[in-house]
Amino acid sequence: MTSDELPGLPASLPEINAKAEPSLKSTEAEAFYTHSIRELAATGIPFLVAGTYAVSAYTGVVRQTKDLDIFCKAGDFARILAHFKDLGHEVEIRDDRWLGKVFKGKQFFDVIFASANGTMKVGDQWLEHARQVELLGSRVRIIGPTELIWSKCFIQDRGRHDGADIAHTILKANDQIDWQRLLSYLDIHWEVLLMQVLNFRWIYPSERDHIPDWLLDELLARLARQRQLPSPRTKICRGRLLSQVDYEIDVKEWGFAGVGGVGEMRDA
Repeated sequence: MTSDELPGLPASLPEINAKAEPSLKSTEAEAFYTHSIRELAATGIPFLVAGTYAVSAYTGVVRQTKDLDIFCKAGDFARILAHFKDLGHEVEIRDDRWLGKVFKGKQFFDVIFASANGTMKVGDQWLEHARQVELLGSRVRIIGPTELIWSKCFIQDRGRHDGADIAHTILKANDQIDWQRLLSYLDIHWEVLLMQVLNFRWIYPSERDHIPDWLLDELLARLARQRQLPSPRTKICRGRLLSQVDYEIDVKEWGFAGVGGVGEMRDA
């Protein structure tokens, strides 16, 4: 089946030959994912394959996956779940702000339209800058490397930290990353991007040239300007964007405001 035979999949999308695919727990899982991808492609609803499949495709890192991450726009979230409900699958809206699930027995896949912390939502740019890939017998969109990094920047807690996925994506797919677009995604949280850039430079000192000079200069210039300004009066802890649990005490007991809400004021 060619790309222009699949509804909603432009033939002009760049095509990649996946470096690898994750290993699956069982033949039942492979059958379920194969069926699910085929059904999704047949609906014509725009979607992206992300998560471990995308990491493996861009980096060649192979690890076992317990599920399949399907990204879509918020308006298509209910359409996807309803389609699989009509097919007889059990569906669950785990969190109406970002996550649903489709089950068949013990097998499942996630349907995601935003991040758990509310910093990002899947939009048209994600679809426009996707890639085509052959996956489990179907040709589908896979998340682009720029958006893959963006989707993982805030996953940093004790139970899961995606920093290695980001570093490996920069290492293996740096020539495909749109750094200007990544900076625009993280503009309000540019320090998070600086953390990832410095993390990569420390991990791979011989590969520092994978990060554009202009990007590092821009981020360090922002840091220099910030250091010349006084500290914010309102006590803020953005840590809950990284981990709700690990930084709970800051907001509940120590007087810090989270992303929203009112915190204590520092002494002038």
